[in-house]
Amino acid sequence: MEFNHVSVLLNEAVDSLNIREDGIYVDGTAGGGGHSAAILSRLTTGTLYSIDQDPDAIATVTERFRGDSRSRIIEGNFGDMRRLLNDAGVEAVDGVLLDIGVSSHQLDEGSRGFSYHVDAPLDMRMSQSGETAADLVNSLSVGELSRILSLYGEEKYAYSIAKGIVRYRETKRIETTLELAELIKDNVPQKVRRDGHPARKSFQAIRIAVNHELDVLESGLQGAFELLGKGGRLSVITFHSLEDRIVKQFMRDKARGCTCPKDFPVCVCGKKPQVKIITRKPICPSDEENELNPRARSAKLRVCERL
Repeated sequence: MEFNHVSVLLNEAVDSLNIREDGIYVDGTAGGGGHSAAILSRLTTGTLYSIDQDPDAIATVTERFRGDSRSRIIEGNFGDMRRLLNDAGVEAVDGVLLDIGVSSHQLDEGSRGFSYHVDAPLDMRMSQSGETAADLVNSLSVGELSRILSLYGEEKYAYSIAKGIVRYRETKRIETTLELAELIKDNVPQKVRRDGHPARKSFQAIRIAVNHELDVLESGLQGAFELLGKGGRLSVITFHSLEDRIVKQFMRDKARGCTCPKDFPVCVCGKKPQVKIITRKPICPSDEENELNPRARSAKLRVCERL
């Protein structure tokens, strides 16, 4: 199956890795291989490890880079990056790129159940294994559903939507994307229905919960940091505020030195910065890129370098 995905901030992200032609690099979210191809184009004797948990993506990049001795394909979750690379015999790398979130292919392939525009089984699993979105919305309590919609989707009407879901499933199991989308629409005020699709935030929240995306992001950032050799770069593209906040805080924490109280005459903690932040402000897509690919509008790229 062809995995169509337009790589966001392609040149900016690859440039930010400061690639050496003989280096070892990781594309932790390979998708259709756009970023991976750009990295490979800058390598001579170097090696690129492309990781993805989606079988469709793995099939696509395996075929795309078949016969390229610089390319290694690994099926797995980037949250397990350090273990996956260690298992492949790699202890240190020169750069890691992460493009976080759902891909264009996953959104556009209606059968995957990510879209509220296409009727399909309520799935949303990036790995195509494990608990589905249908399993989640048909089993969680009002309180837990409300928490997920509020925390991950920043949905103002989370409690009302959660109550509606639980009330509906008392008579019928929720099975499809449009069934859930209509249910969400029925449980928000009329004025909200005129401001974009009212299911957008809830679908985002449920997708994040199904795939444990924020937990995976935190473990993936730490794993990438531990793999980086001195001077190695970590470049991360995010698409919403929750992800960006986690990346920003992670890099700030690693860049922080002494934590002793300011009135201490000398440092006793011994803590030194572990990274240098390259992007004081995130890099965002140009107006031209946003025009060509509206899905790029919310993207932010942050970069740090291992000291």
